[in-house]
Amino acid sequence: MGSRRKFIKTTGALGLTAITSKLISNEQINALETFAKLPGNDPAFTLPKLPYSYNALEPFIDKQTMEIHYTKHHQAYVNKLNETPSTNIDYMSNDATKCTHVDKTTSMVIRNNLGGHYNHSLFWQLLKPNPEGHKNPAEGKLADAIHKEFKSFEEFQKQFAEKATKIFGSGWCWLIEQNNTLKITTTPNQDNPLMKLDHERGKIILGLDVWEHAYYLKYQNKRADYISNWWNVVNWNKAEELFNTK
Repeated sequence: MGSRRKFIKTTGALGLTAITSKLISNEQINALETFAKLPGNDPAFTLPKLPYSYNALEPFIDKQTMEIHYTKHHQAYVNKLNETPSTNIDYMSNDATKCTHVDKTTSMVIRNNLGGHYNHSLFWQLLKPNPEGHKNPAEGKLADAIHKEFKSFEEFQKQFAEKATKIFGSGWCWLIEQNNTLKITTTPNQDNPLMKLDHERGKIILGLDVWEHAYYLKYQNKRADYISNWWNVVNWNKAEELFNTK
């Protein structure tokens, strides 16, 4: 108990929020003390560099939306993660794939903000400037898999858009691979198919953010228009890479 009191006092002095009352082992305490943000150290989670300028996705996603989405919303998830200590060292890492550890016992603070960080980090990579406005169809093995499962690329787009449009409130629409089969699925809030929750799980191939902050400045309440224009800036090279990753 002496070590535990010492740790809580130390983290309190660092400005971290109170740790859970659940007893944790000395090994976990030592690991967390090592990982605590000391002056001069880098934070556990960081905002990834945007791979293009804020206006690069215009006219389909506007500069103001991109800047606010990235510097305000995504940054807020990172900040909250770094303010929230965890009793499980697995979460205290900049490796956003730690979403695979999220289950029903995970605190909502970690679940929401870790999900938000992971989802957005991937979302930026799945977008690519394309001012010409072509619909950028998938190629390679991913294109073959899409045609096998959905009969045509156009049918896949139709089904994906329908599910994304019908999400009630905030959430995400995903193309995942599950047991060597492609599926379209949705999750609420900042959940994703990597988490051990009540939704279809699988390897993420493509993801679309349908939170209002992703489109409202340009499209207002016209989510369907946002989705239709999003196809113009999908980074199919990144999707193909994810599909081919074992």
